[in-house]
Amino acid sequence: MLPINIWHSLKLLLIYSFIFGEAFEIPDAFQKSNHTNNWAVLVDTSRFWFNYRHVANVLSIYRSVKRLGIPDSQIILMISDDMACNPRNPRPATIFNNAHEQINVYGDDVEVDYRGYEVSVENFVRLLTGRVPPDTPRSKRLLTDEGSNILIYLTGHGGDGFLKFQDSEEITSQELADALEQMWQKRRYNEIFFIIDTCQASSMYEKFYSPNILATASSLVGEDSLSHHVDSAIGVYIIDRYTYYVLEFLENVHPNSKKTMSEFLAVCPKHACISTVGVRRDLFKRDPSRVPITDFFGSVRPVIITTDSIDIVDIPKRKSAKTENTTKSQGKRGYLPQFPIDLIPNTV
Repeated sequence: MLPINIWHSLKLLLIYSFIFGEAFEIPDAFQKSNHTNNWAVLVDTSRFWFNYRHVANVLSIYRSVKRLGIPDSQIILMISDDMACNPRNPRPATIFNNAHEQINVYGDDVEVDYRGYEVSVENFVRLLTGRVPPDTPRSKRLLTDEGSNILIYLTGHGGDGFLKFQDSEEITSQELADALEQMWQKRRYNEIFFIIDTCQASSMYEKFYSPNILATASSLVGEDSLSHHVDSAIGVYIIDRYTYYVLEFLENVHPNSKKTMSEFLAVCPKHACISTVGVRRDLFKRDPSRVPITDFFGSVRPVIITTDSIDIVDIPKRKSAKTENTTKSQGKRGYLPQFPIDLIPNTV
């Protein structure tokens, strides 16, 4: 019998082949990656009702990577989580990324790993570098290795060389660069695709010096990153312009897509974004025009196909009922006395 994970992979392969009508083959024009697993770190660094668009940004990316195959167990989601049940939200438990309310991106299966004031610079850096306290649950750990491709998406308010967290602290571009270098030194990633949607966003990747990082930003230094449209029903902007066009592109991507990273990097030209999208590729070894977008937005599911016979390991037989009944049963258990009478001196 094949292991459960291989059966699961084969089932997915058959389902996707049936849906999309084509086999899973990497075109010769693509450069094959050495990664073995995919992770996503999605962070909304702001809070408060007027920043509704930022949580819509990050939840939209969250929905896209889940649809393309990255499981919740390999997605770290950090949001303030104060929008869905905000008293000013006329539709409780919902968050929309479009005024037409086509998709509730909050949905029924959002797994928030860091919420409220847990979204801090300290927790973010500890998450990346793996320097978390010993009692940190598995769901709050980035359990990557040297075979991991990681998508890092940040949105919020920023400036030249810094990104604000919760309007109370900030992380600098140098601190972020040093955290990524620690990841490389500790063999915590194979490749990273870094996306940031803030004002003056490109300043956050200028200090990067670690290898195998492809970075893009919604605006250059000195430029603002603008919102796309407002929902008059709730009175706030509902999504940022750059992320809006990113999602428009991702909606046409499927698990067997032949779209490349260079196509993704060109999703928001200046006439659409108004700001200038920045790209840094000098640290990235592969040619983005030959890298499939699913190397970062999809999920690797290794499938081993063999025509050889497989020996089935004998399963040890269970003990018979007679053997089980021969074990001596323990004596009846009772409750200890509520008061230790034997310790009270007898005065009679």
